[in-house]
Amino acid sequence: MNRRVLAILLVAFVIAVACAYLVVRLIHNQTVASQPPAITEVVAAKSNVKLGTVLNADHLTTIKITGTLPKGAILAKDKNSLIGRGVVSDIYEGEPIIDNRLAASGSGGGLAATIPPGMRACAVKVDDVVNVSGFVTPGMRVDVLIAGNPPGQQNGAQGTQSRTLLQNIQVLSAGTDYQKDAEGKAKAVQVVNLLVTPEQAELLSLASSQVKIQLVLRNPLDTKVADVPGTATSNLFSGEPGSSLKSKRTAAKRKAPKIFTIVVFNGSKQTEEKFAVPGGH
Repeated sequence: MNRRVLAILLVAFVIAVACAYLVVRLIHNQTVASQPPAITEVVAAKSNVKLGTVLNADHLTTIKITGTLPKGAILAKDKNSLIGRGVVSDIYEGEPIIDNRLAASGSGGGLAATIPPGMRACAVKVDDVVNVSGFVTPGMRVDVLIAGNPPGQQNGAQGTQSRTLLQNIQVLSAGTDYQKDAEGKAKAVQVVNLLVTPEQAELLSLASSQVKIQLVLRNPLDTKVADVPGTATSNLFSGEPGSSLKSKRTAAKRKAPKIFTIVVFNGSKQTEEKFAVPGGH
């Protein structure tokens, strides 16, 4: 048998193997496609479960999910492990229960279970204006303003001063409630709990005992921290709209008296004398 025939047979063999491989893959794909998707039984809420609730058997049921499971879903076999865990976000009837919607085991329920690790809930007493307006609801974002007389201020030169102490702070609860009412509206309260870092909690604790605190509502999508220098009572009557403590300090620096230096020569000895002349005259 010559080489030409061997080459033809070899090429034919390779083509046959490739065709066989393609046929096998095609049949396998069709078989997989014809099979029904996997069905998994997971734990779901039997009824609406509010934030802060401690789960029990009456809150739980199981549902079947076809295809890919939501990330963090709890399998039906682990249903009993959820009993006693607190809910940190509202769960609705028939919704699969996700692990990150629950507090850690042993942490219980209520307000404490909703505090993330490393954060603190700091209570701030609000004034009657905020109380009557009732604009603060859990989940909203506020700025914390303080107003008072700075220590060491001579004879109250600028009067009461106002500063922005903290910005973009989340409201954790209003009064003793950490949920909105049935209509999603705020309730009149005297105390608001803010979610802050330990350092911010120290600032609020000191401010609450020394100065007046005011909460200012902000858009939850507006997370920019503004550069606010503060203002004083004297600025309200200065006739300069938008004037601030920062601009006052800048103006004071510009009006500082001019310094003149006089050089005195006495033989080989040289001395300098400096004089501050008001107005530069």
